[in-house]
Amino acid sequence: MGDPAAARLTIDLDALAHNHAVLRAEAKGADVAPVLKSDGYGLGAAPVGLRLWAEGARSFFVARLSEGEALRAAFGPDRPATIYVLDGLTEGAAPRFAAANLTPVLSSLPQIGAAQAAGPMSVALNIDTGMGRQGLAPDEARALVQSTDRLRGLNVGLVMSHLGSGAEPENPRNTRQLTTFLETKALFPKTRASLSASAGTFLGPDYRFDLVRPGISLFGGGPRETPDPRLKAVATLSAPILDIRTLRPGDALGYGESVRIDATTRVAVVAAGYTDGVIRAAKGAGRAWFAGAVRRLLIVNMDMLVIEIDDADAAPGDHVELLGENAPLDDLAAAAGTVAHEILVRLSRRAERIYLGEA
Repeated sequence: MGDPAAARLTIDLDALAHNHAVLRAEAKGADVAPVLKSDGYGLGAAPVGLRLWAEGARSFFVARLSEGEALRAAFGPDRPATIYVLDGLTEGAAPRFAAANLTPVLSSLPQIGAAQAAGPMSVALNIDTGMGRQGLAPDEARALVQSTDRLRGLNVGLVMSHLGSGAEPENPRNTRQLTTFLETKALFPKTRASLSASAGTFLGPDYRFDLVRPGISLFGGGPRETPDPRLKAVATLSAPILDIRTLRPGDALGYGESVRIDATTRVAVVAAGYTDGVIRAAKGAGRAWFAGAVRRLLIVNMDMLVIEIDDADAAPGDHVELLGENAPLDDLAAAAGTVAHEILVRLSRRAERIYLGEA
C-alpha cells in the first residue's frame, strides 16, 4: 500500500515524444540521438529509451559503461540501437563493451591505445574544440590521421565535440568552437560528425552536422535555460498538503529564523522537501502552483516545505504542483541557482512514480 503522504512524480512519455518531434523538426535531417545518461536524466532510461526507439531514435548516448549495459538489456535483441558511452574505454572494460555491443567515445591517446590493444572495435572520437573538459586536442587528432598505425583496427564511425556556451547564441565561443571543429572534421571526410547537444541544435544549420545529441530539451528544459513554449513538461512533481497554518507578524518560520513574517500570512505545509529533489536553495525565489495560481516557496526542509496560499480553498491531502507545466523546470532551476539538468537528476526515488503513455 502506498504512503498517503508521498510525493508523486508523473512522467509523461507522450510529452517526451512531442519534444522529440520538436527536436527532429529543428534538426532538419540530422539524426536525433537522445542522451540518456544518469538513468535518463533521473526519469528512467528504460521506459524513456523504449519510447524514443518507438519514435524513431536509433542512436543513444550514456555516460557510464553500466548505463550502456542496462540500456542494451532494456532494448533486447529486437532493438539493435547504437549506444555510445561518453566515458570512453576504461582499463579492462573491453570485454564488457563487446558483450553489450557498446561504442566507446575515445577522448585521449591512452584510450585509443587501449582500444587498439583490445582488437578491432567501432569507436567515436571526441575532440576538444574549446570546452576544455575532455577530448583529443586538434593537433593530436591530426597526428593520428597522419600516422598509418595509430588508428589501425579501429572503425571510427563518429567524430564529435561539445559546445561550452551553446545556451548563449551570441557568445563568440560558439563560432570559435565551430571553426575548430570544421578544421578537425576535414581530417575525417567520410566520417559522420556531431557537435551539438540540446542548445546547439537550435543554433542553426551550421551546428547540426550529421547527428545531434539532445538531452535536457527532450525532458522539457529550454535550450536557452528558460522555459520554451515549444517544449512540454515531461516530469510533474506534486505532493500533498499536511497542514494549513496562519502566521502572524513577527513569527519566525523554519530553522535559524531565516524567514520573518511581517504580515498575517496563511501557509500550507507540504509533504516534500530536498529529499524529494526540491533543492533547498530555491526557498524564497521558488514558485509552486496551487488552486490555479503561482505560490511563493517560503522554506524547504528535508521532508517538508512551506508555501504561501493566501485565501485559497485548501485542505490537507490536496496536492501542490512543485514541478511541471505550471511550475516550469527552468524556473525552479533559476530559483535554486542551478540548471534544469540538476533539478531532474536530484528527483528522489522516494516519490511514487507514475508513467503516462506507452513505453
